[in-house]
Amino acid sequence: MAQGHTIPLLDISIAFSNRGLKVTIITTPSNAPFISSRTNKHPNITLSIIPFPKVPDLPQGCENTADLPSMALFTTFIEATQKMKQPFEDVLRNMIDDGCPPICVISDFFLGWTLESCHLFDIPRIVSHGMGVFPMVICKSPSLHVPSLKDLSPLDPIDFSELKFPFTLNKGDIPEVFLNGDPNDPYVRLVMELGEADVNSWGVIVNSFEEIEGEYVGAFESNYCNEAKAYCVGPLPLYDQLDQEVDASYIKWLDKYVESNQLGSVIYVSYGTQTHLSNDQMDEIAFGLEMAGHPFIWVLRSKTWAPPDGWNERVKEEGLVVYDWVEQRSILAHPSIGGFLSHCGWNSVLESLANGVPLLAWPMLGISEQALNAKLVTMGLGAGLVIPQRDVGGEKIMTVDRVVICERVKELMEGAKGRKVQERAQELGRLAWHAVEKGGSREKIMTVDRGVICERVKELMGGAKGRKVKERAQELGQPAWHAVEEGGSHKKLDELIERLTNKNM
Repeated sequence: MAQGHTIPLLDISIAFSNRGLKVTIITTPSNAPFISSRTNKHPNITLSIIPFPKVPDLPQGCENTADLPSMALFTTFIEATQKMKQPFEDVLRNMIDDGCPPICVISDFFLGWTLESCHLFDIPRIVSHGMGVFPMVICKSPSLHVPSLKDLSPLDPIDFSELKFPFTLNKGDIPEVFLNGDPNDPYVRLVMELGEADVNSWGVIVNSFEEIEGEYVGAFESNYCNEAKAYCVGPLPLYDQLDQEVDASYIKWLDKYVESNQLGSVIYVSYGTQTHLSNDQMDEIAFGLEMAGHPFIWVLRSKTWAPPDGWNERVKEEGLVVYDWVEQRSILAHPSIGGFLSHCGWNSVLESLANGVPLLAWPMLGISEQALNAKLVTMGLGAGLVIPQRDVGGEKIMTVDRVVICERVKELMEGAKGRKVQERAQELGRLAWHAVEKGGSREKIMTVDRGVICERVKELMGGAKGRKVKERAQELGQPAWHAVEEGGSHKKLDELIERLTNKNM
Protein backbone atom coordinates (compact mmCIF):
# COMPACT_ATOMS: atom_id res chain seq x y z
CA MET A 1 0.00 0.00 0.00
CA ALA A 2 3.08 2.21 -0.07
CA GLN A 3 4.57 3.16 -3.43
CA GLY A 4 8.07 2.19 -2.36
CA HIS A 5 6.80 -1.27 -1.41
CA THR A 6 4.45 -1.69 -4.38
CA ILE A 7 6.99 -1.08 -7.14
CA PRO A 8 9.39 -3.94 -6.24
CA LEU A 9 6.41 -6.27 -5.83
CA LEU A 10 5.33 -5.37 -9.36
CA ASP A 11 8.87 -6.01 -10.57
CA ILE A 12 8.91 -9.48 -9.01
CA SER A 13 5.46 -10.16 -10.45
CA ILE A 14 6.82 -9.36 -13.91
CA ALA A 15 9.89 -11.53 -13.29
CA PHE A 16 7.63 -14.47 -12.38
CA SER A 17 5.34 -13.76 -15.31
CA ASN A 18 8.25 -13.76 -17.76
CA ARG A 19 9.06 -17.27 -16.54
CA GLY A 20 5.59 -18.54 -17.44
CA LEU A 21 3.98 -18.34 -14.01
CA LYS A 22 0.52 -16.84 -13.66
CA VAL A 23 0.39 -14.00 -11.15
CA THR A 24 -2.66 -12.55 -9.43
CA ILE A 25 -2.11 -9.15 -7.81
CA ILE A 26 -4.63 -8.39 -5.08
CA THR A 27 -5.09 -4.66 -4.66
CA THR A 28 -7.65 -1.93 -3.96
CA PRO A 29 -9.58 0.39 -6.31
CA SER A 30 -7.40 3.48 -5.95
CA ASN A 31 -4.16 1.53 -6.38
CA ALA A 32 -5.37 -0.50 -9.35
CA PRO A 33 -4.79 2.09 -12.14
CA PHE A 34 -1.10 2.51 -11.32
CA ILE A 35 -0.57 -1.24 -11.00
CA SER A 36 -2.41 -1.87 -14.25
CA SER A 37 -0.28 0.70 -16.07
CA ARG A 38 2.86 -1.22 -15.06
CA THR A 39 1.56 -4.74 -15.79
CA ASN A 40 -0.96 -4.49 -18.65
CA LYS A 41 1.59 -5.70 -21.22
CA HIS A 42 2.03 -8.97 -19.34
CA PRO A 43 -0.82 -11.41 -20.10
CA ASN A 44 0.16 -13.75 -17.25
CA ILE A 45 -0.61 -11.02 -14.70
CA THR A 46 -4.18 -10.34 -13.59
CA LEU A 47 -5.60 -8.00 -10.96
CA SER A 48 -8.11 -8.91 -8.30
CA ILE A 49 -9.58 -5.80 -6.69
CA ILE A 50 -10.96 -5.85 -3.15
CA PRO A 51 -12.41 -2.87 -1.27
CA PHE A 52 -10.33 -0.77 1.10
CA PRO A 53 -12.20 -0.40 4.42
CA LYS A 54 -13.74 2.92 5.34
CA VAL A 55 -12.14 4.32 8.48
CA PRO A 56 -13.32 7.62 10.07
CA ASP A 57 -9.78 8.87 10.73
CA LEU A 58 -8.60 8.39 7.14
CA PRO A 59 -9.56 10.68 4.25
CA GLN A 60 -11.99 9.27 1.72
CA GLY A 61 -10.15 7.34 -0.98
CA CYS A 62 -6.86 7.18 0.95
CA GLU A 63 -5.61 3.71 0.04
CA ASN A 64 -1.89 4.40 -0.22
CA THR A 65 0.50 5.86 2.33
CA ALA A 66 1.53 8.44 -0.26
CA ASP A 67 -1.97 9.95 0.18
CA LEU A 68 -1.75 10.26 3.96
CA PRO A 69 -1.99 13.92 5.02
CA SER A 70 0.43 13.10 7.85
CA MET A 71 2.60 10.14 8.78
CA ALA A 72 0.97 10.37 12.21
CA LEU A 73 -1.87 8.40 10.59
CA PHE A 74 0.42 5.59 9.46
CA THR A 75 -0.53 3.24 12.31
CA THR A 76 -4.22 3.92 11.71
CA PHE A 77 -3.73 3.14 8.03
CA ILE A 78 -1.98 -0.20 8.67
CA GLU A 79 -4.57 -1.23 11.25
CA ALA A 80 -7.31 -0.46 8.73
CA THR A 81 -5.85 -2.99 6.30
CA GLN A 82 -6.66 -5.78 8.76
CA LYS A 83 -10.29 -5.43 7.72
CA MET A 84 -9.29 -6.65 4.26
CA LYS A 85 -8.57 -10.13 5.62
CA GLN A 86 -11.94 -11.68 4.71
CA PRO A 87 -12.04 -10.36 1.11
CA PHE A 88 -8.43 -11.50 0.72
CA GLU A 89 -9.31 -14.99 1.87
CA ASP A 90 -12.29 -15.03 -0.49
CA VAL A 91 -9.91 -14.46 -3.41
CA LEU A 92 -7.68 -17.35 -2.30
CA ARG A 93 -10.70 -19.60 -1.79
CA ASN A 94 -12.04 -18.82 -5.26
CA MET A 95 -8.65 -19.57 -6.84
CA ILE A 96 -8.57 -22.94 -5.10
CA ASP A 97 -12.19 -23.73 -6.08
CA ASP A 98 -11.34 -22.88 -9.70
CA GLY A 99 -8.56 -25.44 -9.67
CA CYS A 100 -5.75 -22.86 -9.58
CA PRO A 101 -4.40 -22.97 -6.02
CA PRO A 102 -1.59 -20.43 -5.44
CA ILE A 103 1.89 -21.90 -5.02
CA CYS A 104 2.65 -19.00 -2.66
CA VAL A 105 1.52 -15.60 -1.43
CA ILE A 106 4.06 -12.78 -1.55
CA SER A 107 2.92 -10.34 1.11
CA ASP A 108 4.09 -6.94 2.20
CA PHE A 109 5.61 -6.92 5.69
CA PHE A 110 2.95 -4.51 6.95
CA LEU A 111 0.16 -6.93 6.04
CA GLY A 112 1.04 -9.33 8.84
CA TRP A 113 -2.50 -10.73 8.98
CA THR A 114 -1.88 -12.55 5.69
CA LEU A 115 0.17 -15.15 7.60
CA GLU A 116 -2.94 -16.52 9.31
CA SER A 117 -4.77 -16.55 5.97
CA CYS A 118 -1.93 -18.46 4.35
CA HIS A 119 -1.90 -21.01 7.16
CA LEU A 120 -5.66 -21.46 6.73
CA PHE A 121 -5.14 -22.62 3.13
CA ASP A 122 -1.68 -24.19 3.63
CA ILE A 123 -0.05 -21.70 1.27
CA PRO A 124 3.55 -20.54 1.83
CA ARG A 125 3.80 -16.88 2.81
CA ILE A 126 6.82 -15.05 1.44
CA VAL A 127 7.36 -11.65 3.00
CA SER A 128 8.68 -8.56 1.25
CA HIS A 129 9.93 -5.62 3.33
CA GLY A 130 10.88 -3.09 0.69
CA MET A 131 14.28 -2.89 2.39
CA GLY A 132 17.77 -4.24 1.90
CA VAL A 133 19.36 -7.00 3.96
CA PHE A 134 21.70 -4.77 5.97
CA PRO A 135 19.06 -2.50 7.57
CA MET A 136 16.87 -5.52 8.33
CA VAL A 137 19.77 -7.24 10.12
CA ILE A 138 20.36 -4.11 12.19
CA CYS A 139 16.69 -3.64 13.05
CA LYS A 140 16.44 -7.26 14.25
CA SER A 141 19.68 -7.14 16.24
CA PRO A 142 19.54 -7.88 19.99
CA SER A 143 21.97 -4.99 20.45
CA LEU A 144 19.00 -2.61 20.14
CA HIS A 145 17.36 -4.09 23.24
CA VAL A 146 20.09 -3.14 25.69
CA PRO A 147 18.63 -0.86 28.43
CA SER A 148 21.68 1.43 28.41
CA LEU A 149 20.83 2.44 24.83
CA LYS A 150 18.39 5.02 26.17
CA ASP A 151 21.23 6.97 27.79
CA LEU A 152 23.22 7.35 24.59
CA SER A 153 23.32 10.57 22.58
CA PRO A 154 22.55 10.47 18.82
CA LEU A 155 26.26 10.55 17.97
CA ASP A 156 27.25 7.76 20.38
CA PRO A 157 28.22 4.48 18.68
CA ILE A 158 26.25 1.27 19.21
CA ASP A 159 28.11 -1.98 19.70
CA PHE A 160 26.89 -4.61 17.24
CA SER A 161 29.44 -7.17 18.34
CA GLU A 162 27.55 -10.04 16.70
CA LEU A 163 27.80 -8.35 13.29
CA LYS A 164 30.75 -7.29 11.19
CA PHE A 165 30.66 -4.22 8.96
CA PRO A 166 33.40 -1.71 8.07
CA PHE A 167 31.92 1.40 9.67
CA THR A 168 30.37 2.64 12.89
CA LEU A 169 26.64 3.00 13.47
CA ASN A 170 25.47 5.68 15.87
CA LYS A 171 22.24 5.85 17.80
CA GLY A 172 21.00 8.54 15.41
CA ASP A 173 21.25 6.09 12.48
CA ILE A 174 18.66 3.72 13.94
CA PRO A 175 14.95 4.02 12.99
CA GLU A 176 13.13 5.69 15.85
CA VAL A 177 10.66 2.86 16.45
CA PHE A 178 13.48 0.47 17.39
CA LEU A 179 14.77 2.89 20.01
CA ASN A 180 11.36 3.22 21.64
CA GLY A 181 10.64 0.07 23.61
CA ASP A 182 7.37 1.31 25.08
CA PRO A 183 4.82 -1.48 24.42
CA ASN A 184 2.03 1.04 25.04
CA ASP A 185 3.08 3.07 22.03
CA PRO A 186 0.67 2.07 19.21
CA TYR A 187 3.33 2.04 16.51
CA VAL A 188 5.79 0.05 18.65
CA ARG A 189 3.07 -2.45 19.45
CA LEU A 190 2.17 -2.71 15.75
CA VAL A 191 5.78 -3.34 14.69
CA MET A 192 6.14 -6.04 17.36
CA GLU A 193 3.02 -7.81 16.07
CA LEU A 194 4.18 -7.55 12.47
CA GLY A 195 7.60 -8.84 13.47
CA GLU A 196 6.03 -11.99 14.89
CA ALA A 197 4.27 -12.71 11.59
CA ASP A 198 7.46 -11.87 9.72
CA VAL A 199 9.73 -14.41 11.45
CA ASN A 200 7.15 -17.16 11.00
CA SER A 201 6.89 -16.71 7.24
CA TRP A 202 8.00 -19.44 4.81
CA GLY A 203 10.64 -17.21 3.25
CA VAL A 204 11.76 -13.68 2.47
CA ILE A 205 12.21 -12.07 -0.94
CA VAL A 206 14.70 -9.20 -1.00
CA ASN A 207 15.23 -6.60 -3.69
CA SER A 208 19.00 -6.70 -3.42
CA PHE A 209 21.93 -8.72 -4.72
CA GLU A 210 24.57 -10.72 -2.93
CA GLU A 211 27.46 -8.79 -4.43
CA ILE A 212 26.60 -5.86 -2.14
CA GLU A 213 24.81 -7.52 0.81
CA GLY A 214 25.64 -11.21 0.66
CA GLU A 215 27.77 -11.07 3.79
CA TYR A 216 24.72 -10.14 5.88
CA VAL A 217 22.30 -12.81 4.57
CA GLY A 218 23.29 -15.53 7.05
CA ALA A 219 22.81 -13.26 10.06
CA PHE A 220 19.48 -12.11 8.64
CA GLU A 221 18.18 -15.66 8.08
CA SER A 222 19.10 -16.61 11.65
CA ASN A 223 16.22 -14.45 12.88
CA TYR A 224 13.61 -16.66 11.18
CA CYS A 225 11.85 -19.83 12.26
CA ASN A 226 11.58 -23.10 10.32
CA GLU A 227 14.85 -22.54 8.47
CA ALA A 228 13.28 -19.88 6.26
CA LYS A 229 15.53 -18.62 3.50
CA ALA A 230 16.12 -15.10 2.20
CA TYR A 231 16.24 -14.78 -1.58
CA CYS A 232 18.24 -11.81 -2.89
CA VAL A 233 16.77 -11.54 -6.38
CA GLY A 234 17.56 -7.95 -7.28
CA PRO A 235 18.04 -5.43 -8.54
CA LEU A 236 14.46 -6.09 -9.63
CA PRO A 237 14.22 -3.07 -11.99
CA LEU A 238 16.73 -4.71 -14.31
CA TYR A 239 14.49 -7.68 -15.06
CA ASP A 240 11.97 -5.65 -17.00
CA GLN A 241 13.68 -2.97 -19.03
CA LEU A 242 11.49 -0.36 -20.65
CA ASP A 243 10.14 -1.66 -23.95
CA GLN A 244 10.48 1.75 -25.56
CA GLU A 245 11.94 5.11 -24.81
CA VAL A 246 9.91 7.24 -22.42
CA ASP A 247 8.25 10.02 -24.38
CA ALA A 248 8.28 12.72 -21.73
CA SER A 249 9.29 16.36 -21.71
CA TYR A 250 11.86 15.81 -18.96
CA ILE A 251 13.64 13.15 -21.04
CA LYS A 252 13.74 15.49 -24.01
CA TRP A 253 15.14 18.17 -21.70
CA LEU A 254 17.90 15.77 -20.62
CA ASP A 255 18.65 14.85 -24.23
CA LYS A 256 20.09 18.29 -24.94
CA TYR A 257 23.00 17.56 -22.60
CA VAL A 258 23.82 14.42 -24.56
CA GLU A 259 23.57 16.31 -27.83
CA SER A 260 26.01 18.92 -26.52
CA ASN A 261 28.35 16.18 -25.24
CA GLN A 262 27.78 17.01 -21.56
CA LEU A 263 27.45 13.43 -20.34
CA GLY A 264 27.05 13.05 -16.59
CA SER A 265 26.64 16.79 -16.06
CA VAL A 266 23.11 16.83 -14.57
CA ILE A 267 22.20 16.11 -10.96
CA TYR A 268 18.81 14.52 -10.30
CA VAL A 269 16.99 15.60 -7.12
CA SER A 270 14.08 13.68 -5.56
CA TYR A 271 13.01 12.83 -2.02
CA GLY A 272 10.38 10.13 -2.56
CA THR A 273 6.65 10.06 -1.87
CA GLN A 274 6.70 10.10 1.94
CA THR A 275 8.84 13.18 2.57
CA HIS A 276 7.20 16.47 3.53
CA LEU A 277 9.71 19.34 3.69
CA SER A 278 9.11 22.80 5.11
CA ASN A 279 8.90 25.72 2.70
CA ASP A 280 12.04 27.15 4.30
CA GLN A 281 13.95 23.95 3.52
CA MET A 282 12.63 23.99 -0.03
CA ASP A 283 13.96 27.53 -0.43
CA GLU A 284 17.40 26.45 0.79
CA ILE A 285 17.44 23.55 -1.67
CA ALA A 286 16.45 25.89 -4.50
CA PHE A 287 19.17 28.41 -3.68
CA GLY A 288 21.74 25.66 -3.06
CA LEU A 289 21.14 24.12 -6.47
CA GLU A 290 21.35 27.52 -8.12
CA MET A 291 24.60 28.37 -6.34
CA ALA A 292 26.18 25.03 -7.28
CA GLY A 293 25.92 25.96 -10.94
CA HIS A 294 25.27 22.46 -12.26
CA PRO A 295 22.29 21.53 -14.44
CA PHE A 296 19.59 19.87 -12.35
CA ILE A 297 16.24 18.15 -12.66
CA TRP A 298 14.22 18.42 -9.45
CA VAL A 299 11.11 16.31 -8.89
CA LEU A 300 8.93 17.50 -6.03
CA ARG A 301 5.42 17.02 -4.74
CA SER A 302 4.89 19.97 -2.40
CA LYS A 303 1.50 21.63 -2.74
CA THR A 304 2.40 24.70 -0.69
CA TRP A 305 5.87 25.75 -1.83
CA ALA A 306 6.40 28.44 -4.44
CA PRO A 307 9.88 29.23 -5.85
CA PRO A 308 11.55 32.40 -4.49
CA ASP A 309 11.03 35.56 -6.53
CA GLY A 310 13.09 35.52 -9.70
CA TRP A 311 14.44 32.01 -9.13
CA ASN A 312 12.59 30.37 -12.03
CA GLU A 313 13.88 32.98 -14.44
CA ARG A 314 17.48 32.65 -13.23
CA VAL A 315 17.62 28.85 -13.52
CA LYS A 316 15.35 28.31 -16.52
CA GLU A 317 18.20 27.39 -18.87
CA GLU A 318 19.94 24.88 -16.59
CA GLY A 319 17.23 23.79 -14.15
CA LEU A 320 14.00 21.83 -14.59
CA VAL A 321 11.40 21.44 -11.85
CA VAL A 322 8.85 18.65 -12.34
CA TYR A 323 5.71 18.55 -10.20
CA ASP A 324 4.25 15.36 -11.65
CA TRP A 325 5.12 11.70 -11.19
CA VAL A 326 8.12 10.67 -13.29
CA GLU A 327 9.59 7.39 -14.50
CA GLN A 328 12.60 7.64 -12.21
CA ARG A 329 14.37 4.69 -13.75
CA SER A 330 14.43 6.35 -17.15
CA ILE A 331 15.96 9.48 -15.60
CA LEU A 332 18.68 7.59 -13.76
CA ALA A 333 19.45 5.54 -16.88
CA HIS A 334 19.88 8.69 -18.95
CA PRO A 335 23.54 9.32 -19.86
CA SER A 336 23.28 13.01 -18.89
CA ILE A 337 22.76 12.14 -15.21
CA GLY A 338 25.91 12.24 -13.09
CA GLY A 339 24.53 12.27 -9.54
CA PHE A 340 21.40 11.73 -7.45
CA LEU A 341 20.49 13.89 -4.43
CA SER A 342 18.26 11.38 -2.67
CA HIS A 343 16.46 10.57 0.57
CA CYS A 344 17.97 7.07 0.28
CA GLY A 345 14.81 5.04 0.11
CA TRP A 346 15.93 1.55 -0.85
CA ASN A 347 14.32 1.57 -4.31
CA SER A 348 16.06 4.83 -5.14
CA VAL A 349 19.39 3.47 -3.89
CA LEU A 350 19.16 0.35 -6.04
CA GLU A 351 17.93 2.17 -9.12
CA SER A 352 20.79 4.63 -8.82
CA LEU A 353 23.51 2.03 -8.27
CA ALA A 354 22.15 -0.23 -11.00
CA ASN A 355 22.72 2.63 -13.42
CA GLY A 356 26.15 3.49 -12.04
CA VAL A 357 24.99 6.83 -10.60
CA PRO A 358 26.56 7.97 -7.28
CA LEU A 359 24.31 9.35 -4.55
CA LEU A 360 24.32 12.46 -2.42
CA ALA A 361 22.58 10.94 0.57
CA TRP A 362 20.08 12.98 2.57
CA PRO A 363 17.95 10.63 4.72
CA MET A 364 14.80 12.37 5.89
CA LEU A 365 12.26 9.99 7.43
CA GLY A 366 13.19 9.10 11.00
CA ILE A 367 10.81 6.15 11.25
CA SER A 368 12.39 4.52 8.20
CA GLU A 369 15.73 2.84 7.48
CA GLN A 370 16.93 5.68 5.23
CA ALA A 371 19.82 6.64 7.52
CA LEU A 372 21.04 3.03 7.53
CA ASN A 373 20.86 2.93 3.74
CA ALA A 374 22.83 6.17 3.59
CA LYS A 375 25.53 4.73 5.86
CA LEU A 376 25.76 1.57 3.76
CA VAL A 377 26.01 3.52 0.49
CA THR A 378 28.50 6.13 1.63
CA MET A 379 30.71 4.29 4.13
CA GLY A 380 30.10 0.64 3.30
CA LEU A 381 29.96 0.67 -0.49
CA GLY A 382 31.80 3.95 -1.08
CA ALA A 383 29.29 4.98 -3.74
CA GLY A 384 28.12 8.32 -2.39
CA LEU A 385 28.60 11.38 -0.24
CA VAL A 386 26.31 12.61 2.53
CA ILE A 387 24.49 15.80 3.52
CA PRO A 388 25.25 16.37 7.23
CA GLN A 389 22.21 15.72 9.41
CA ARG A 390 23.40 16.75 12.86
CA ASP A 391 25.52 19.47 14.38
CA VAL A 392 28.66 18.81 16.44
CA GLY A 393 26.53 18.36 19.55
CA GLY A 394 24.36 15.70 17.92
CA GLU A 395 21.28 17.87 17.56
CA LYS A 396 19.19 17.37 14.44
CA ILE A 397 19.67 20.14 11.87
CA MET A 398 16.12 21.25 11.17
CA THR A 399 16.95 23.26 8.04
CA VAL A 400 20.07 22.44 6.05
CA ASP A 401 21.67 25.65 4.79
CA ARG A 402 21.99 26.45 1.07
CA VAL A 403 25.76 26.78 1.38
CA VAL A 404 26.04 23.21 2.65
CA ILE A 405 23.83 21.94 -0.17
CA CYS A 406 25.85 23.89 -2.73
CA GLU A 407 29.18 22.58 -1.44
CA ARG A 408 28.05 18.96 -1.39
CA VAL A 409 26.54 19.13 -4.87
CA LYS A 410 29.75 20.62 -6.25
CA GLU A 411 31.87 18.02 -4.50
CA LEU A 412 29.78 15.18 -5.92
CA MET A 413 29.67 16.57 -9.44
CA GLU A 414 33.20 17.96 -9.84
CA GLY A 415 35.36 17.22 -6.78
CA ALA A 416 37.96 14.55 -6.14
CA LYS A 417 35.70 12.69 -3.71
CA GLY A 418 32.93 12.86 -6.27
CA ARG A 419 35.10 11.26 -8.95
CA LYS A 420 36.01 8.48 -6.55
CA VAL A 421 32.42 7.62 -5.60
CA GLN A 422 31.40 7.87 -9.24
CA GLU A 423 33.96 5.21 -10.18
CA ARG A 424 32.71 3.02 -7.36
CA ALA A 425 29.07 3.50 -8.39
CA GLN A 426 29.91 2.50 -11.95
CA GLU A 427 31.67 -0.60 -10.66
CA LEU A 428 28.58 -1.53 -8.61
CA GLY A 429 26.45 -0.91 -11.69
CA ARG A 430 28.42 -3.56 -13.54
CA LEU A 431 27.91 -5.97 -10.64
CA ALA A 432 24.18 -5.22 -10.61
CA TRP A 433 23.84 -6.10 -14.29
CA HIS A 434 25.89 -9.23 -13.79
CA ALA A 435 23.61 -10.27 -10.91
CA VAL A 436 20.49 -10.46 -13.06
CA GLU A 437 22.13 -12.21 -15.99
CA LYS A 438 21.58 -15.90 -16.56
CA GLY A 439 23.53 -17.65 -13.86
CA GLY A 440 22.95 -14.72 -11.50
CA SER A 441 19.92 -13.62 -9.48
CA ARG A 442 17.36 -15.02 -11.88
CA GLU A 443 18.36 -18.60 -11.22
CA LYS A 444 18.17 -18.15 -7.46
CA ILE A 445 14.44 -18.74 -7.55
CA MET A 446 14.65 -22.03 -9.40
CA THR A 447 17.12 -24.24 -7.55
CA VAL A 448 16.34 -26.03 -4.28
CA ASP A 449 19.58 -26.95 -2.59
CA ARG A 450 21.05 -27.02 -6.11
CA GLY A 451 18.83 -30.00 -6.93
CA VAL A 452 17.68 -31.15 -10.35
CA ILE A 453 15.44 -28.63 -12.15
CA CYS A 454 12.07 -30.14 -13.07
CA GLU A 455 11.02 -30.24 -16.71
CA ARG A 456 8.32 -27.61 -16.29
CA VAL A 457 10.83 -25.12 -14.91
CA LYS A 458 13.29 -25.94 -17.69
CA GLU A 459 10.67 -24.79 -20.15
CA LEU A 460 10.27 -21.53 -18.23
CA MET A 461 14.02 -20.92 -18.59
CA GLY A 462 13.98 -21.41 -22.34
CA GLY A 463 13.89 -17.81 -23.58
CA ALA A 464 16.65 -15.41 -22.58
CA LYS A 465 16.40 -11.65 -22.96
CA GLY A 466 20.12 -11.57 -23.66
CA ARG A 467 20.22 -9.36 -26.71
CA LYS A 468 18.03 -6.69 -25.14
CA VAL A 469 20.00 -6.52 -21.91
CA LYS A 470 23.31 -6.69 -23.75
CA GLU A 471 22.37 -3.66 -25.84
CA ARG A 472 21.39 -1.83 -22.68
CA ALA A 473 24.59 -2.88 -20.91
CA GLN A 474 26.69 -1.68 -23.81
CA GLU A 475 24.87 1.64 -23.79
CA LEU A 476 25.77 2.07 -20.14
CA GLY A 477 29.35 0.99 -20.77
CA GLN A 478 28.82 -2.28 -18.95
CA PRO A 479 30.57 -5.54 -19.84
CA ALA A 480 29.01 -8.01 -22.27
CA TRP A 481 26.22 -10.36 -21.32
CA HIS A 482 27.61 -13.25 -19.24
CA ALA A 483 24.85 -15.71 -20.06
CA VAL A 484 26.45 -18.81 -18.58
CA GLU A 485 28.07 -17.54 -15.41
CA GLU A 486 26.94 -18.95 -12.07
CA GLY A 487 25.77 -17.33 -8.86
CA GLY A 488 23.98 -14.12 -8.02
CA SER A 489 20.40 -12.91 -8.10
CA HIS A 490 19.39 -14.70 -11.30
CA LYS A 491 20.10 -18.01 -9.59
CA LYS A 492 18.25 -16.94 -6.44
CA LEU A 493 15.13 -16.15 -8.46
CA ASP A 494 15.21 -19.53 -10.16
CA GLU A 495 15.86 -21.31 -6.89
CA LEU A 496 12.76 -19.81 -5.33
CA ILE A 497 10.54 -20.73 -8.29
CA GLU A 498 11.76 -24.32 -8.32
CA ARG A 499 11.41 -24.73 -4.58
CA LEU A 500 7.83 -23.48 -4.72
CA THR A 501 7.02 -25.53 -7.81
CA ASN A 502 8.37 -28.75 -6.31
CA LYS A 503 6.45 -28.09 -3.09
CA ASN A 504 3.21 -28.04 -5.03
CA MET A 505 3.83 -30.99 -7.36
